[in-house]
Amino acid sequence: MQITPRLALMLAVPPLLWAGNAVVGRLAIQQISPLWLNALRWAIALALLLPLGWRAFGSAQRRAQLGARWPHLALLSLTGVGAYNALQYLALKTSTPLNVTLIAASSPVWALALGMAFYGERPRRAQLIGAVLSLAGVAVVLSRGEWSALLRVQLVPGDLLMLLAILSWSVYSWLLARPPAAMQGAQRPDWHWAEFLCIQMALGLMWATAAAGLGEWMQPGTDTVTWSPWLIAALLYVAIGPSLIAYRLWGLGVAQAGPTAAAFFANLTPLFAALLSAALLGEWPRLFHGLAFALIVAGIVVSSRPARLA
Repeated sequence: MQITPRLALMLAVPPLLWAGNAVVGRLAIQQISPLWLNALRWAIALALLLPLGWRAFGSAQRRAQLGARWPHLALLSLTGVGAYNALQYLALKTSTPLNVTLIAASSPVWALALGMAFYGERPRRAQLIGAVLSLAGVAVVLSRGEWSALLRVQLVPGDLLMLLAILSWSVYSWLLARPPAAMQGAQRPDWHWAEFLCIQMALGLMWATAAAGLGEWMQPGTDTVTWSPWLIAALLYVAIGPSLIAYRLWGLGVAQAGPTAAAFFANLTPLFAALLSAALLGEWPRLFHGLAFALIVAGIVVSSRPARLA
């Protein structure tokens, strides 16, 4: 597939919006708790998408389709919409947008590990080499370029939360890739993309709201929201940009270019995060960030090489 300028733009915009999500999230959690930021994000996104996806809930037959598949859909929404984004915003309390996006760029490694552990996937040698390179990149981020820090286990809590977020996203990806029989073949419901996303958002919003409410109950008074025009603008951005526009453009781009080519564009996210962090937060990248980025990208390039024919 030839990458045309239009297709390249389609694949480059989502990483820019995802990087913006990390930077805007870092600023927004100074006025709203990370868990409520996540809940309000998906509430707004769901309200905006309902005009396109309401038919998923619009008849008794459609609701019966949901009821028959709710265990899979509930787990899908928990790991994708619910846990991943909540953990990312929590990570931004003690980590930086650049660190968060660099760790997120290693997601193919964790997906590979889950495939080996639970789905019987046998990785190729190139994939194992790529995994080692990407893990080395994550280790550089966690150690801040000081390898002795790993031996002393002096890790920033936000980085560890982001690792949990990536594990959650990897589970979500496998749930999408290997759905149960009720979501395949002739039994697969005739949901289009907006309806399927609406279902995930609606269930994910339940998880997100429950988590925010539980957090407020456990620590009363810590979830006070300081409303301002800037916070409203931030909520609209994270609800529209990373949640709706990026999702749709990425789906269209992957369908045309394929997942392998798209993976290279996904790794633009840390680069955009570095530029936005420098411009908006004054957090300039350091030398170890460049080394980590190079290792993670090298790992994905190596692991994405096609297998040689016998």
